[in-house]
Amino acid sequence: MTPQLALVGRPNVGKSTLFNKLTGARNALVADVPGLTRDRQYGRAALGGKPCILIDTGGLDADGEFAELVGRQARAAIADAHCALFIVDAREGLTAGDQAIADDLRRSGRQVVLIVNKIDGLDAAAASAEFTRLGFARLALTSATQGRGLAALKELLAGLLPVEASAAPEDAPSGQIRTAIIGRPNVGKSTLINRLVGQERQIVFDRPGTTRDAIEVPCVRGRDQYVLIDTAGVRRKGRVEGVVEKFSVVKALQAVARAPAAVLLVDAREGLVDQDLHVLKIAMDAGAGVVMAVNKWDALDAAGRRRCQAALRRRLEFAPWMPLRFVSALEGMGVGRLMAEVKAVFRAGRFEVSTTALNRALQGLVQGHPPPTVRGRRIKLRYAHRLGAHPPRIGIHGNQTEALPGSYLRYLENGFREAFNLVGSPVRIELKTGANPYAGKRNLLTPRQQRKRRRMVRHRLGRG
Repeated sequence: MTPQLALVGRPNVGKSTLFNKLTGARNALVADVPGLTRDRQYGRAALGGKPCILIDTGGLDADGEFAELVGRQARAAIADAHCALFIVDAREGLTAGDQAIADDLRRSGRQVVLIVNKIDGLDAAAASAEFTRLGFARLALTSATQGRGLAALKELLAGLLPVEASAAPEDAPSGQIRTAIIGRPNVGKSTLINRLVGQERQIVFDRPGTTRDAIEVPCVRGRDQYVLIDTAGVRRKGRVEGVVEKFSVVKALQAVARAPAAVLLVDAREGLVDQDLHVLKIAMDAGAGVVMAVNKWDALDAAGRRRCQAALRRRLEFAPWMPLRFVSALEGMGVGRLMAEVKAVFRAGRFEVSTTALNRALQGLVQGHPPPTVRGRRIKLRYAHRLGAHPPRIGIHGNQTEALPGSYLRYLENGFREAFNLVGSPVRIELKTGANPYAGKRNLLTPRQQRKRRRMVRHRLGRG
């Protein structure tokens, strides 16, 4: 099993910055705001050629309404970790909060590396002197923002990793289905993920904006492996407040762009609102296959359910191909069938179709409803081929394809979707017109044609 290293410490000591530096990515949200990280964020790293998993956690000894929940997440990370990286702030010096965290780490029985961060502009020896009172033998001095001391830290950590970790880093299994859980704030995204993984993996709180980062959570359902991506709720642009929420929304949009499948969660009590349709458009534009899940279905009575279903049918007439599921993330109702739909959408998005089958479908569509004429000439669609997957992309070659109306293009999209059962997936069609081989060329007359032309001109002039 790949060893895990948990980054712990008080709020705003640089845990997320160090996490990004060690993983070589920018997955953790970073800003000069205490308590920014709340959920556990996992990332892969290779230290001295040895693979490991780093766990970024929220600040311990924090104040506020989320303190207990954040602390529970951090302690769970420590319990799973091979080693704890205890990060302190050299500028603030040793605090009572640091002392309390050190006592907890000693009781945990885990190996501990004390990292004195933010030493830029300070005398390193003087900055670390007072932290030696904590009694940890392994100590490193760093400036995560400037990269100072990172090489020595990596060497120290590599020496703590077990020998069996010397193999190449594990890649994510190719069979994993990356699925972004998206929607407005407070519709139950984190609750759904906790239900799917069977543990309190994400912080759940009855207030919009609890989730800030895009958190990847592995999940196994039967024989299928998923990576569920919990995202921050996307509100209307005019209602986004502060730099933290703006970056949280950016992280959510990036997560959708990287995921071939998405679950759009909506609140059954509020129905499908304009912002839900905006989030749906974002997912479709990114090319993700989408399953819509109507959450909190258990909160409606029979009459409310009928009204909700009628409203959904009316507002989703433009996307009849999108699967619709009614679930209760809190009670677990319909969750298993939801993931079966996600798997079907993912498989459809791979678009494993031969060129022969595509051309057969194109011929059938053209024969059933021929393209219109342009200036007396009929548009000809000659052949089709596969361009890519997630989303399915089809190239169609012909003449005058630039004049093909949008209504006929939608007819082709729906026809291909029905022919190959492309459930939940947007279909992209790229039209290509063959070049005219005579374009830009003059039709030169032979000597005989030139003589004939001169005789005709003289004849006409003579008659005039």
